[in-house]
Amino acid sequence: ITGTLSTGWKQRLALGCALIHEPGLVFLDEPTGGVDPVSRRNFWDLIYDLSRSGVTVLVTTHYMDEAEHCHTIGFIYNGKLIALGTPENLKKTKMRGQILQVECAPLLPALEAIKDVPEVIEAAMHGAGLHVVVEDIARDTPVVRQALKRADVRVEAITPVEPALEDIFVSLVEAQSR
Repeated sequence: ITGTLSTGWKQRLALGCALIHEPGLVFLDEPTGGVDPVSRRNFWDLIYDLSRSGVTVLVTTHYMDEAEHCHTIGFIYNGKLIALGTPENLKKTKMRGQILQVECAPLLPALEAIKDVPEVIEAAMHGAGLHVVVEDIARDTPVVRQALKRADVRVEAITPVEPALEDIFVSLVEAQSR
Protein backbone atom coordinates (compact mmCIF):
# COMPACT_ATOMS: atom_id res chain seq x y z
CA ILE A 1 0.00 0.00 0.00
CA THR A 2 2.94 2.39 0.60
CA GLY A 3 3.76 2.15 -3.12
CA THR A 4 0.65 4.17 -3.89
CA LEU A 5 1.61 7.07 -1.62
CA SER A 6 2.74 10.39 -3.05
CA THR A 7 6.43 11.27 -2.79
CA GLY A 8 5.71 13.66 0.07
CA TRP A 9 3.89 11.00 2.08
CA LYS A 10 6.64 8.46 1.35
CA GLN A 11 9.17 10.95 2.73
CA ARG A 12 7.05 11.48 5.86
CA LEU A 13 6.73 7.73 6.37
CA ALA A 14 10.46 7.19 5.91
CA LEU A 15 11.24 9.91 8.44
CA GLY A 16 8.80 8.41 10.94
CA CYS A 17 10.41 4.98 10.51
CA ALA A 18 13.87 6.48 11.01
CA LEU A 19 12.81 8.16 14.26
CA ILE A 20 10.61 5.51 15.88
CA HIS A 21 13.52 4.01 17.84
CA GLU A 22 14.75 7.42 19.06
CA PRO A 23 18.25 7.13 17.57
CA GLY A 24 21.15 9.37 18.58
CA LEU A 25 22.26 9.68 14.95
CA VAL A 26 20.03 10.04 11.89
CA PHE A 27 21.08 10.06 8.22
CA LEU A 28 18.55 11.81 5.97
CA ASP A 29 19.14 11.61 2.22
CA GLU A 30 17.25 14.39 0.43
CA PRO A 31 14.46 14.40 3.05
CA THR A 32 12.53 17.22 1.40
CA GLY A 33 12.80 16.03 -2.18
CA GLY A 34 9.37 15.98 -3.80
CA VAL A 35 7.50 17.57 -0.93
CA ASP A 36 5.39 20.71 -1.02
CA PRO A 37 6.69 23.95 0.55
CA VAL A 38 4.63 23.62 3.73
CA SER A 39 5.79 20.04 4.30
CA ARG A 40 9.34 21.10 3.52
CA ARG A 41 9.19 23.69 6.29
CA ASN A 42 7.66 21.15 8.67
CA PHE A 43 10.46 18.68 7.90
CA TRP A 44 13.07 21.29 8.76
CA ASP A 45 11.26 22.29 11.96
CA LEU A 46 11.41 18.65 13.00
CA ILE A 47 15.09 18.38 12.02
CA TYR A 48 15.89 21.48 14.11
CA ASP A 49 13.94 20.04 17.05
CA LEU A 50 15.89 16.79 16.78
CA SER A 51 19.17 18.68 16.70
CA ARG A 52 18.22 20.79 19.72
CA SER A 53 17.35 17.61 21.63
CA GLY A 54 20.85 16.21 21.08
CA VAL A 55 20.29 14.02 18.02
CA THR A 56 23.05 14.29 15.43
CA VAL A 57 21.41 14.74 12.03
CA LEU A 58 23.35 14.28 8.80
CA VAL A 59 21.42 15.58 5.79
CA THR A 60 22.21 15.47 2.10
CA THR A 61 20.51 18.16 0.05
CA HIS A 62 20.81 19.97 -3.24
CA TYR A 63 18.82 22.88 -1.81
CA MET A 64 21.44 25.41 -0.73
CA ASP A 65 18.85 27.53 1.08
CA GLU A 66 18.27 24.51 3.35
CA ALA A 67 21.99 24.02 3.89
CA GLU A 68 22.23 27.63 5.12
CA HIS A 69 20.55 26.51 8.36
CA CYS A 70 22.94 23.66 9.13
CA HIS A 71 25.66 23.94 11.77
CA THR A 72 28.35 22.39 9.58
CA ILE A 73 28.37 21.93 5.82
CA GLY A 74 30.48 19.65 3.69
CA PHE A 75 30.51 20.28 -0.05
CA ILE A 76 31.09 17.12 -2.06
CA TYR A 77 31.95 17.17 -5.75
CA ASN A 78 32.83 14.12 -7.84
CA GLY A 79 32.88 12.03 -4.68
CA LYS A 80 35.41 14.27 -2.93
CA LEU A 81 34.97 16.60 0.02
CA ILE A 82 36.00 19.99 -1.36
CA ALA A 83 35.07 22.20 1.62
CA LEU A 84 33.93 21.81 5.21
CA GLY A 85 32.85 24.43 7.74
CA THR A 86 30.05 26.57 9.08
CA PRO A 87 28.03 28.53 6.52
CA GLU A 88 29.58 31.78 7.80
CA ASN A 89 33.13 30.42 7.64
CA LEU A 90 32.66 29.03 4.12
CA LYS A 91 31.35 32.39 2.94
CA LYS A 92 34.31 34.24 4.46
CA THR A 93 37.07 31.89 3.37
CA LYS A 94 36.05 30.00 0.22
CA MET A 95 34.71 32.66 -2.13
CA ARG A 96 37.23 33.78 -4.70
CA GLY A 97 36.37 37.39 -5.51
CA GLN A 98 33.30 39.53 -4.90
CA ILE A 99 29.82 39.16 -6.38
CA LEU A 100 27.82 41.59 -8.46
CA GLN A 101 24.10 40.97 -8.92
CA VAL A 102 23.39 42.18 -12.46
CA GLU A 103 19.78 42.81 -13.40
CA CYS A 104 19.66 43.04 -17.17
CA ALA A 105 17.98 41.86 -20.35
CA PRO A 106 18.36 39.83 -22.41
CA LEU A 107 20.19 37.38 -20.12
CA LEU A 108 21.90 34.97 -22.52
CA PRO A 109 23.58 37.69 -24.60
CA ALA A 110 24.59 39.37 -21.33
CA LEU A 111 26.18 36.20 -20.06
CA GLU A 112 28.05 35.68 -23.33
CA ALA A 113 29.20 39.31 -23.38
CA ILE A 114 30.85 39.21 -19.97
CA LYS A 115 32.24 35.67 -19.87
CA ASP A 116 35.32 36.71 -21.85
CA VAL A 117 35.96 39.97 -19.98
CA PRO A 118 39.36 39.52 -18.27
CA GLU A 119 38.15 41.13 -15.03
CA VAL A 120 35.31 38.59 -14.71
CA ILE A 121 36.37 35.53 -12.72
CA GLU A 122 33.09 33.73 -13.39
CA ALA A 123 29.50 34.52 -14.31
CA ALA A 124 26.28 32.54 -14.09
CA MET A 125 22.54 33.04 -14.31
CA HIS A 126 21.03 33.59 -10.90
CA GLY A 127 17.26 33.92 -10.75
CA ALA A 128 16.16 36.61 -13.19
CA GLY A 129 19.65 38.11 -13.36
CA LEU A 130 23.32 37.24 -13.29
CA HIS A 131 25.87 36.73 -10.56
CA VAL A 132 29.19 38.03 -11.78
CA VAL A 133 32.31 37.35 -9.74
CA VAL A 134 35.06 39.96 -9.98
CA GLU A 135 38.19 40.61 -7.98
CA ASP A 136 37.47 44.24 -7.08
CA ILE A 137 33.92 45.61 -7.21
CA ALA A 138 34.90 49.30 -7.34
CA ARG A 139 37.38 48.78 -10.15
CA ASP A 140 35.53 46.11 -12.15
CA THR A 141 31.88 47.25 -12.07
CA PRO A 142 32.41 49.91 -14.79
CA VAL A 143 34.18 47.32 -16.96
CA VAL A 144 31.24 44.91 -16.64
CA ARG A 145 28.75 47.71 -17.37
CA GLN A 146 30.72 48.75 -20.49
CA ALA A 147 30.91 45.17 -21.82
CA LEU A 148 27.14 44.83 -21.45
CA LYS A 149 26.55 48.17 -23.15
CA ARG A 150 28.73 47.09 -26.12
CA ALA A 151 26.55 43.97 -26.45
CA ASP A 152 23.33 46.05 -26.48
CA VAL A 153 22.22 44.61 -23.16
CA ARG A 154 19.86 46.79 -21.12
CA VAL A 155 21.19 47.07 -17.56
CA GLU A 156 18.63 47.77 -14.83
CA ALA A 157 21.04 47.56 -11.89
CA ILE A 158 24.42 46.27 -10.80
CA THR A 159 24.60 45.69 -7.06
CA PRO A 160 27.24 44.12 -4.82
CA VAL A 161 25.83 41.15 -2.90
CA GLU A 162 27.06 38.80 -0.22
CA PRO A 163 27.75 35.29 -1.45
CA ALA A 164 25.17 32.59 -0.86
CA LEU A 165 26.19 28.98 -0.33
CA GLU A 166 25.26 28.29 -3.93
CA ASP A 167 27.80 30.91 -5.04
CA ILE A 168 30.47 29.28 -2.87
CA PHE A 169 29.71 25.81 -4.21
CA VAL A 170 29.73 26.97 -7.84
CA SER A 171 33.01 28.83 -7.28
CA LEU A 172 34.63 25.76 -5.72
CA VAL A 173 33.39 23.48 -8.52
CA GLU A 174 34.63 25.93 -11.16
CA ALA A 175 38.04 25.95 -9.48
CA GLN A 176 38.07 22.12 -9.43
CA SER A 177 37.15 22.01 -13.12
CA ARG A 178 39.98 24.31 -14.20
